[in-house]
Amino acid sequence: MQHRVFFQPTDGWVGDVIPFEQDGELRLFYLHERRETPKPGTPWSLVTTRDLVNLEDHGTALPHGTPDDADFNAYTGSVVRDADGVHHLFYTAQNPARTGADGLPLQLVAHATSTDGARTWVKHPGHTFGAPAGYESADWRDPYVFRDERHGVWRMLIAARHLSGPERRRGVIAQCVSDDLVRWTPAEPFWDPRRYITHECPEVFRLGDWWYLVYSEFSESFTTRYRMARGPEGPWLVPDRDTVDGRAFYAAKSAELNGRRVFAGWIATREGGTDDGAWQWAGTMSLLEAVQNPDGTLGFRIPEEIVAVFDQELPAGIPPTALDASDGYADTVGTEPLPAQYYVRAELDIAPGTTECGLLLKASADGDRGYRIRLEPKRGRLVLDRWPRRGTGDAQWQISGDVPFQLELERPADLGGGSHVLEVLVEGDIAVVVLDRQVCLSTRLYDDTHDRLGVFAGEGSVKVRDLRVRRRTATTDA
Repeated sequence: MQHRVFFQPTDGWVGDVIPFEQDGELRLFYLHERRETPKPGTPWSLVTTRDLVNLEDHGTALPHGTPDDADFNAYTGSVVRDADGVHHLFYTAQNPARTGADGLPLQLVAHATSTDGARTWVKHPGHTFGAPAGYESADWRDPYVFRDERHGVWRMLIAARHLSGPERRRGVIAQCVSDDLVRWTPAEPFWDPRRYITHECPEVFRLGDWWYLVYSEFSESFTTRYRMARGPEGPWLVPDRDTVDGRAFYAAKSAELNGRRVFAGWIATREGGTDDGAWQWAGTMSLLEAVQNPDGTLGFRIPEEIVAVFDQELPAGIPPTALDASDGYADTVGTEPLPAQYYVRAELDIAPGTTECGLLLKASADGDRGYRIRLEPKRGRLVLDRWPRRGTGDAQWQISGDVPFQLELERPADLGGGSHVLEVLVEGDIAVVVLDRQVCLSTRLYDDTHDRLGVFAGEGSVKVRDLRVRRRTATTDA
């Protein structure tokens, strides 16, 4: 069996990931989702890696509580180590049977510690606390703790909601402070934009002269965003491209590993395993690397270590290609079938005025069916499209031709200049697309009817300067 790049437990799916680095090892705690009915409690599980390629599965790290405990579900949080070397794990405790005044399940901040190097954890139920006055008791989750050396305190960021205000704009990143990681005092909100339903999985970190605030929202969009500032108090600036990835990559949090910033999130599955199924909570773990640009903004890409394992050249059957379709459409489809796991790198020289161009994935031999990674210079975006699109009936006009691409799978992109590089990593039904090592679009491609790679252009011209397809040298899972 081919060794997987994207981790998923054998008995479930990966929910929110909580990355923590120690001594050159990246510890990737995650919420273990089983999708069973009746729903069991949710524990934290753990995989570790030193090279971002080989991940070791350690199973359950923090067990969930009993049906009578406040932490029947142990949801997202964070891990820190104090000056004495003791590890502190803060997490969200939730039990559907325990409700607040509004009738909704309470969300509480819970605490566990470890004195054996974060291998085993002791829970401290007496340290559990809920939302103070002014906040909804059902939204008090995802505690993120960090040390504020300037003021000599620990700070905890919490995804919360105000009790009053427009229903869709009550989201706030609440804040508590502590001297000892046990007693927490409410403080002024860390960030209160009155912009979203809530700000899930918040975190803050520093790179060089900039601070970054990361959060996930599901208001207008379902995505992970970031803000940037010169200090942790803000003011927080909105970069032109403020998202980490698209709709399918969610709840991303990060950790520093050997001087680099690695983001870990999950690529969502769809109901029924089809392209038209609704997005589901949890999926498969995916790692991206953040790169700081000269202006402080962040670009995102597949880590080099992962790309490097694809070291065996594959023939795609696509010769050096120049497509010219000034008022039409043209494509070139490879003659060779591709395996379930491969990596593509294509350098595209796009002529001025071109409407669209890009790559065909899992395409039919004639290029008519399959998926399209489409660059649209005139609109400044990267999108995923597919054909055939969803049908609502047998007649020609009952095809979703008025939906120009897969909704929620659109990324803004700088497509100025002539030359751009597309990278695609495909593994089964997962695809991660990267443009110019800056813009990521992760998704699912469920239709495996066809297996060809192609290049296309519409209303313009494109030259393929370099196209390489590689597979990973065959290995077997342990």
